[in-house]
Amino acid sequence: MAVIVLASANGSPGVTTTALGMALLWPRPVLLVEADPTGGSALLAGYFQGTREYAGGLIELALTAGTIHDGLAEVSQAIDGSNVSFVAGTRSHTQASALRDLWQPLSQEMADLETGGQDVIVDAGRLGLVGSPEPLLANADLSLIVTRANLTALAAVRSWADALQRGTLDWQQPGLLVVGDGQPYGRRELAGVLGLPVVAEIADDPASAAVFAHGATPPSKFDTGPLARSLHAAIASIHSTVSRHRSELLEGVHP
Repeated sequence: MAVIVLASANGSPGVTTTALGMALLWPRPVLLVEADPTGGSALLAGYFQGTREYAGGLIELALTAGTIHDGLAEVSQAIDGSNVSFVAGTRSHTQASALRDLWQPLSQEMADLETGGQDVIVDAGRLGLVGSPEPLLANADLSLIVTRANLTALAAVRSWADALQRGTLDWQQPGLLVVGDGQPYGRRELAGVLGLPVVAEIADDPASAAVFAHGATPPSKFDTGPLARSLHAAIASIHSTVSRHRSELLEGVHP
């Protein structure tokens, strides 16, 4: 299907929760990469509640003496009972600068994984930080800014949206993923103000989100609740958006 990168403009709108939730519901084998430069693995500390030990991640991949392909296989860990494997993030924000030369070759390797039948979802954390994985955002099939639908969140997204429109940022296919659509602004208002398409909306469902964010016990009807339904819809919309963009690119090459 694709290489998908999720990032935020400020705060904690739900990037990690959304990335993990989508990965666990993804229809094909998928690699989840924790590329947030702030350090620490939200999966190990949150979803696994500290019961799973750190067994290597991005920093080991950056320092490997072998190929990115072989190194990625070594640091990837499976999530039992799912089609998901993941690469843990750095253990400290001080390691972020050591990843600078990793992002471009990793971007190419992720594209190769996709052609081999394994999709990739990247949690890029907050935009603009030291060590931010900019090549991953630039080269992904779809780069989504995750945002809430309130004025404070939109003010933070605005400068990034403007940079994308001016060409200061060169992402192949940018868009928005909105958490809590209509609280208070809807997708048409968001798209109009920011000049970016709203690719998907995720339900604001704190009890269900806590399952992914903190390893909480799933609430009643978790699998059919608002968050699960919206994640399934988001995956379908992402697939449609990527397929449409690829078709447009092919038409441009072969008019």
